[in-house]
Amino acid sequence: MKALRFVGDSAARVEEIPVPEIGPDEVLVAARTVGVCHSDIELLEGRYIIPFTYPLIPGHEWAGEIVAAGSAVTGLREHDRVVGECVIGADHFGFSISGAAAEYFVARPEWLHPLPDSMSWTQGALVEPFSCGYHATRRAGDLDASDTVAVLGAGPIGLGVVAAAVGRRARVIVAEPNADRADLARRLGAEVCLDPTADGFVDDVMEHTGGRGADVVIEASGKPSAMAAALEIAAFRARLVNVGIDVGGSAPARLGLIQSKELQVRGTIGSPGVWPQTLRFLARTGVDLSPLVTTCVPLAEADKAVELARTDRDQVKVHITMEQA
Repeated sequence: MKALRFVGDSAARVEEIPVPEIGPDEVLVAARTVGVCHSDIELLEGRYIIPFTYPLIPGHEWAGEIVAAGSAVTGLREHDRVVGECVIGADHFGFSISGAAAEYFVARPEWLHPLPDSMSWTQGALVEPFSCGYHATRRAGDLDASDTVAVLGAGPIGLGVVAAAVGRRARVIVAEPNADRADLARRLGAEVCLDPTADGFVDDVMEHTGGRGADVVIEASGKPSAMAAALEIAAFRARLVNVGIDVGGSAPARLGLIQSKELQVRGTIGSPGVWPQTLRFLARTGVDLSPLVTTCVPLAEADKAVELARTDRDQVKVHITMEQA
């Protein structure tokens, strides 16, 4: 079978490897669509937040179809459409253990969730990034229509935050310098989009919040400078959530604002424990994130998909697609 593998020295290759065998408590999944994430690029370049070793198969944003189930597996069967979690105990699927960017891969039933019939393979592969944004809004506490939420960054995670916050009836302000991504944020319901690199950005946020600042600030860019800016635009007793991943960066920040504003600051990674709620939210609200997918590339050229996501700033989400049997 074909598989995308990261082999070290920032090299990604599509290789022929054997179809993996499953144990009695495992299932074999045929991948249908796999997303390329910024974290995959960090992994390719030798950085990630937990230990890993090369070679490995990436791919933690996926939708697929079960083609075989072990003898001890119950509740899942051949042809079931499923999606799966990334953070699984101490391991991260597609990072510390190989992932879904292959024709077939092994999974355990406890990682998996049924993909609603109303959702396409493309929408299914967007569940994982959306779940991270959805989880971030839940970490912000009782988010509702009384809150103004500032979302820093309109990449795939930030856009998921926008959709989740709008779905919870909050007013959303987005900080994003890329005009196309800002337009996507507006399509998902953002009321205001500001350029965080412009002079007077903090003043602009204050103007749009009646001088108070944002009740909730969700940092989704992974940029240390944005993490510092979150403190500046936060209202008194605001809730701050950092969901954007940074590996080893730094920036000056006025940390005293955490105390003087009595801020609640939380970090979150992945979306542990919220996938059933995430899927119900998507099914019931009808939120469709498929416009985030800017390019689809077949598995045979998956190395090109990685390079596109790595170098082309106009890409929002690149998907690797597989032919259905």
